[in-house]
Amino acid sequence: MSTRAQVAIQIGPEEWAHTYVHYDGYPSHMLPALAPWTPEDILAAREIRQVRADEIEAFDTPRDPTILPRPTRQFCHLYLWLGGAWVEVNPDAE
Repeated sequence: MSTRAQVAIQIGPEEWAHTYVHYDGYPSHMLPALAPWTPEDILAAREIRQVRADEIEAFDTPRDPTILPRPTRQFCHLYLWLGGAWVEVNPDAE
Protein backbone atom coordinates (compact mmCIF):
# COMPACT_ATOMS: atom_id res chain seq x y z
CA MET A 1 0.00 0.00 0.00
CA SER A 2 1.24 3.48 -0.75
CA THR A 3 0.88 6.73 1.14
CA ARG A 4 0.22 9.27 -1.55
CA ALA A 5 1.17 12.90 -1.15
CA GLN A 6 1.75 16.01 -3.13
CA VAL A 7 4.24 18.82 -3.09
CA ALA A 8 2.89 22.27 -3.92
CA ILE A 9 5.33 24.91 -5.18
CA GLN A 10 4.37 28.51 -5.84
CA ILE A 11 5.22 29.43 -9.43
CA GLY A 12 3.24 32.68 -9.72
CA PRO A 13 1.10 35.08 -7.68
CA GLU A 14 -1.88 32.73 -7.74
CA GLU A 15 -0.28 29.66 -9.30
CA TRP A 16 0.83 26.58 -7.41
CA ALA A 17 2.27 23.54 -9.18
CA HIS A 18 1.19 20.34 -7.42
CA THR A 19 3.57 17.42 -7.97
CA TYR A 20 2.23 13.95 -7.18
CA VAL A 21 4.24 11.56 -4.96
CA HIS A 22 3.11 7.92 -5.01
CA TYR A 23 5.07 6.13 -2.25
CA ASP A 24 6.09 6.94 1.34
CA GLY A 25 4.33 10.29 1.58
CA TYR A 26 4.05 10.23 5.37
CA PRO A 27 5.84 13.11 7.20
CA SER A 28 8.44 11.06 9.09
CA HIS A 29 9.80 9.93 5.70
CA MET A 30 9.02 12.88 3.43
CA LEU A 31 10.41 15.75 5.46
CA PRO A 32 13.93 14.25 5.77
CA ALA A 33 13.73 12.95 2.18
CA LEU A 34 12.75 16.38 0.80
CA ALA A 35 15.38 18.26 2.82
CA PRO A 36 18.24 18.10 0.27
CA TRP A 37 16.00 18.94 -2.71
CA THR A 38 15.03 22.35 -4.04
CA PRO A 39 11.64 23.27 -5.48
CA GLU A 40 13.31 23.25 -8.91
CA ASP A 41 14.40 19.63 -8.39
CA ILE A 42 10.84 18.59 -7.55
CA LEU A 43 9.37 20.49 -10.51
CA ALA A 44 11.92 18.91 -12.85
CA ALA A 45 10.77 15.42 -11.81
CA ARG A 46 7.15 16.36 -12.69
CA GLU A 47 5.52 13.19 -11.26
CA ILE A 48 7.28 11.19 -8.56
CA ARG A 49 7.15 7.54 -7.53
CA GLN A 50 9.26 8.12 -4.40
CA VAL A 51 11.47 10.81 -2.88
CA ARG A 52 14.58 9.77 -0.98
CA ALA A 53 17.39 11.93 0.35
CA ASP A 54 19.72 10.48 -2.31
CA GLU A 55 17.31 10.19 -5.26
CA ILE A 56 14.04 11.40 -6.71
CA GLU A 57 12.51 8.45 -8.52
CA ALA A 58 10.24 9.86 -11.21
CA PHE A 59 7.76 7.92 -13.31
CA ASP A 60 9.04 6.84 -16.74
CA THR A 61 6.40 8.92 -18.50
CA PRO A 62 5.58 11.64 -15.96
CA ARG A 63 2.52 13.84 -16.13
CA ASP A 64 2.90 17.58 -15.72
CA PRO A 65 2.08 19.03 -12.30
CA THR A 66 -1.47 20.23 -11.74
CA ILE A 67 -1.66 24.03 -11.52
CA LEU A 68 -4.09 25.41 -8.92
CA PRO A 69 -4.66 28.91 -7.50
CA ARG A 70 -3.64 27.86 -3.97
CA PRO A 71 -2.08 24.90 -2.16
CA THR A 72 -4.73 22.19 -2.08
CA ARG A 73 -4.44 18.84 -0.35
CA GLN A 74 -5.90 16.15 -2.60
CA PHE A 75 -4.12 13.14 -1.08
CA CYS A 76 -3.01 12.09 2.41
CA HIS A 77 -0.30 14.74 2.86
CA LEU A 78 0.63 18.13 1.41
CA TYR A 79 4.12 19.64 1.56
CA LEU A 80 5.17 23.22 0.75
CA TRP A 81 8.44 25.11 0.45
CA LEU A 82 8.12 27.92 3.02
CA GLY A 83 10.91 30.14 4.31
CA GLY A 84 13.61 28.03 2.70
CA ALA A 85 12.44 24.67 4.11
CA TRP A 86 9.90 21.97 3.39
CA VAL A 87 6.90 21.79 5.74
CA GLU A 88 3.80 19.65 5.97
CA VAL A 89 0.57 21.61 5.76
CA ASN A 90 -2.68 20.35 7.19
CA PRO A 91 -5.46 22.64 5.90
CA ASP A 92 -8.01 20.79 8.02
CA ALA A 93 -6.31 22.01 11.22
CA GLU A 94 -7.34 25.63 10.68
